[in-house]
Amino acid sequence: MSDRTMTAADTTVAGPPATGTPHVDAGDAGYRKDLKSRHINMIAIGGAIGTGLFLGAGGRMANAGPSLFIAYAVCGVFAFFVVRALGELVLYRPSSGAFVSYAREFMGEKGAYTAGWLYFLNWSTTAIADITAAATYAHFWAMFSDVPQWILALIALAVVLAANLISVKYFGEMEFWFAIIKVGALVAFMLVGIYLVVTQHEVGGHTPGLSTITDNGGIFPLGVMPMMLLIQGVVFAYASVELCGVAAGETENPEKIMPKAINSIMWRVGLFYVGSVVLLALLLPYTAYSADQSPFVTLFDKLGIPGAAGVMNLVVLTAALSSLNSGLYSTGRILRSMSVSGSAPKFTGVMNKGGVPYGGILLTAGFGVVGVLLNYVMPGDAFELVLNFASIGIIGTWGMIMVCSLLFWHRSKDGRVTRPGYRLPWAPYTQIVTLVFLASVLVLMWIDGGIGRTTVNCLPLIALALVGGWYVVRKRVGRIAADREGAGVA
Repeated sequence: MSDRTMTAADTTVAGPPATGTPHVDAGDAGYRKDLKSRHINMIAIGGAIGTGLFLGAGGRMANAGPSLFIAYAVCGVFAFFVVRALGELVLYRPSSGAFVSYAREFMGEKGAYTAGWLYFLNWSTTAIADITAAATYAHFWAMFSDVPQWILALIALAVVLAANLISVKYFGEMEFWFAIIKVGALVAFMLVGIYLVVTQHEVGGHTPGLSTITDNGGIFPLGVMPMMLLIQGVVFAYASVELCGVAAGETENPEKIMPKAINSIMWRVGLFYVGSVVLLALLLPYTAYSADQSPFVTLFDKLGIPGAAGVMNLVVLTAALSSLNSGLYSTGRILRSMSVSGSAPKFTGVMNKGGVPYGGILLTAGFGVVGVLLNYVMPGDAFELVLNFASIGIIGTWGMIMVCSLLFWHRSKDGRVTRPGYRLPWAPYTQIVTLVFLASVLVLMWIDGGIGRTTVNCLPLIALALVGGWYVVRKRVGRIAADREGAGVA
């Protein structure tokens, strides 16, 4: 089953058909092709702009100074390689199971099982980070300042869960407008920031410009190592870039839509992430920012413009809810792909009349409830704790995507598949370098000590849990695989 390939003419944009039996993922049945080009384009934007920038940049700026922009740039390049590799696989064969489906084809059921549960680790912990961020943002307003953080986190989870269960069309519309709000806010910030720098308008008692950097220790005020150690957190900022690959299974003509959406990620990273961090460094000393407030809110708060900080805080709250919404969406699809193959609980494969795999969505939301409890027990450290575990899931997911891409490249060399015209450049070196980078991030997490080292030390436990889980489901997976082999279905 896992070695079957799909006719390239069915999904590629160039090249002769590949040889072999068509590979079809049974988990793709039942979805509606309701996502339009504008949805995919804005989902790609939303995936590249999330909580990691709006909330995480404040604490990282305080810990590393202006050099943070280098970390965002480096991680952005590798994030682009990952999504470009996924894009090539999508054009080879669109699937709502995305990289889990590709892992099944190129690595077998064990690979699909590992890829899927690592992705679930990513988003189940990211969901906790998102509701924590939403609760933190809400505390900005006086009317919510006395409301316990765990209650605000619970409200955020309930609202997004209810909206996500309706249909993919509503999800697409929500993400479209969420992305519009995020992009609009960042454009407005950058225009205001450029104006302040050019006019030398005072901000919080400081005059914007290069002197803000040079008079406060330069680009590396605390040395190079703090910037290096922040890379694992910066990776989290790009956690959603693969979302457009999952969404491709629910759109018409992905071969036309996906290349444009993926290619645009690179300049968005450069403009919004790197550009925003550079402006933040020029406008205020790095010591003005903190982990408990969005750096954008900090800036507008110091400008003293009535209501500006509140509006920006509403925007970053939207970003957190958008990320949570995306996580529930994508894990629902991934878990369904795993469920039909037997490697996830049966209920995660259940769909409603709107074509929404609500079983998997509810399972992810259940872990969000754990986040509510975490906010009750340790509201001050909840975000950083889950951020580290989310980073493990992200590294694992990106690693699996690049391994699938590498195996796909090898198969293309012996003629078993045909690569589409839209390809990851410089293969196979790009995949190898990216895998080395991801391994180095784990090393940096361990060197950093504290929660990061604890998280890396938990890797054997995560591996043990995956192995134990496989022994629980392997007979069911084998039985379902045999049934499909007999029926001639992948």
